[in-house]
Amino acid sequence: MYYLLRNQQGTLYRCHFAFTLQIIQTTIGTPLPWPCHLLHQNRLLGDLVTAFGREQLIASGCHDRASRGAAGRAPGCKADSVWHPLLNMALTSVTKSTKAFDGQKPGTSGLRKAVKVFQQPNYTENFVQCILSAMEGALPGCTLVVGGDGRYFGKQAVDIIVKMCAANGVRKCLVGQNGILSTPCVSCIIRKYKTAGGIVLTASHNPGGPDADFGIKFNISNGGPAPDGVTNKIYSLTQSLAEYKICPDLKCDIETIGTQEFEVDGKPFTVEVVDSVADYVAYMKEIFDFDAIKGLLHGANGNPPLKVLINAMHGVTGPYVRRIFLEELGASPDSAVNIVPLEDFGGHHPDPNLTYAADLVKALKEGEYGFGAAFDGDGDRNMILGYKAFFVTPSDSVAVIADNTDCIPYFKKNGVKGLARSMPTGCAIDRVAAKKGMEIFEVPTGWKYFGNLMDAGRLSICGEESFGTGSDHIREKDGIWAVLAWLSILAVRKTTVEKVLLNHWQTYGRNFFTRYDYENCESDPCNAMMATLDAMSGDPAMVGKELSHGGKTYKIAKIDNFEYTDPIDGAVAKKQGVRILMSDGSRAVFRLSGTGSSGATVRMYIESYESDASTYTKDAQEVLKPLVEIAINLSQLRERTGRQEPTVIT
Repeated sequence: MYYLLRNQQGTLYRCHFAFTLQIIQTTIGTPLPWPCHLLHQNRLLGDLVTAFGREQLIASGCHDRASRGAAGRAPGCKADSVWHPLLNMALTSVTKSTKAFDGQKPGTSGLRKAVKVFQQPNYTENFVQCILSAMEGALPGCTLVVGGDGRYFGKQAVDIIVKMCAANGVRKCLVGQNGILSTPCVSCIIRKYKTAGGIVLTASHNPGGPDADFGIKFNISNGGPAPDGVTNKIYSLTQSLAEYKICPDLKCDIETIGTQEFEVDGKPFTVEVVDSVADYVAYMKEIFDFDAIKGLLHGANGNPPLKVLINAMHGVTGPYVRRIFLEELGASPDSAVNIVPLEDFGGHHPDPNLTYAADLVKALKEGEYGFGAAFDGDGDRNMILGYKAFFVTPSDSVAVIADNTDCIPYFKKNGVKGLARSMPTGCAIDRVAAKKGMEIFEVPTGWKYFGNLMDAGRLSICGEESFGTGSDHIREKDGIWAVLAWLSILAVRKTTVEKVLLNHWQTYGRNFFTRYDYENCESDPCNAMMATLDAMSGDPAMVGKELSHGGKTYKIAKIDNFEYTDPIDGAVAKKQGVRILMSDGSRAVFRLSGTGSSGATVRMYIESYESDASTYTKDAQEVLKPLVEIAINLSQLRERTGRQEPTVIT
């Protein structure tokens, strides 16, 4: 029988039972006569001496006769030594009976429910088993990445997942230290180490804590969220699951970076706890010119320094912000706030918008900072602000990045293959694509729809109006990447956020855009509202109908429920949101969110294009108010939801 022991440097040693017993007993201070024959006959000790050297072994407690103390204790050993409990190397998995749970259907990006739902006996185990079973032949002997946004129940979920991976034939798990990995970093690690996929523990921008939300999603081998074909398979398995496999006696330390070796059902199983930020930071330094950004922040060539304020909202990006902005780029300590990840995000809603990041907006309005940014719980969303809290809509943000790729080394090296946006996102990026002669794609909401296009070499930059921006460097939206892209543009253009936008609108015109969120509504009335809107798409009398409000008149050109056929694999996604398209290019879009954990969240998107430069600096809510009221009245949204005002306006 063998055991694992860990030294002060985090290295794990596999030791024979008899030798281990002596080490443990001397470590706790019990004098024992040292059986010298073990030192000469134990081949493993000899291997350790050869591989690591005597001093390393003495430090770890693996000592020889000449170096042990008079009381039989290794030098430096204390009763509170760093030795961890024994980890039995010969482990056996078990199969446990279970019953299927209703409602384990993954949404836009995984399964999200209240924490208390996941804490039900077998609930988490059932869903994890279905993820693993859906992998079929790719599962035995594979490597999977495991980590999440640090929210409540995350560590317990990591423990369950590792034990189930061991029992299901996975060869290795790469686990973020303390279970922490941002969603973009998971994608980065999957791609860098060519793993079979990853299990991400996050409910993204949803609140955290024992009375809030939790989530689990599966990312495939390209680093992106599982496509519909995979999530449909997972859901199908959840409906009939009768048993799951787990290795209950496996004990894994996820606090210390290092490799832990086990033997499960006679097969090797490895858990490697990795630095949660190292691989991601190294990749960002390949993509961007950190020296140029550092010059921007500190002032270079006679230019004044740019003072920035980065708000991690107590989410997973905290350690990444510290490493990148404070350590690598040398920003002052007061440039970053809320960078300690908390299981409940400090009691706040970790959604980077004007409502939930109000403290950032307030700080920027005071005029001390020229640039501000916030991230959501798992680090894939971002909000960009300029001086005096000048707000950059996500639709404009991705369009600006697409128009300024010459400022980013990654695109100068690899080129730009195509652009894309989710269907509800404003069409500003379409105008960039048209001018540059690039292919443009309109896909359903959900980052998974961009993956096939990227893998086929037809897409480089994309975005969603829900504060998601990214590129083909990974297969997830990436909040920190977006901020570094903006800082790169400012460094090269030597201007401000506001001037970048004004110049962009002068070139392309402005797509005024807003989104109204009605959160946690009763599901049945919302479903009825969507059914009524859907029925309008089949009513020919709606085409050409004129609707007026506040002296503004719009004519309906088309109503449809958006349907997408993937140009790469032919997969079809139906009923992705009702679009009311006006003859002048204006739009109103309605859809039910797939990211909530309970009830229904209605999202209404309003967009109107203006080419009159005198309108560019007007407030979007003022410009769009007539169309907002027309859309609300047409949908009977207030009557259906019982809400007179939205929860959030962006």
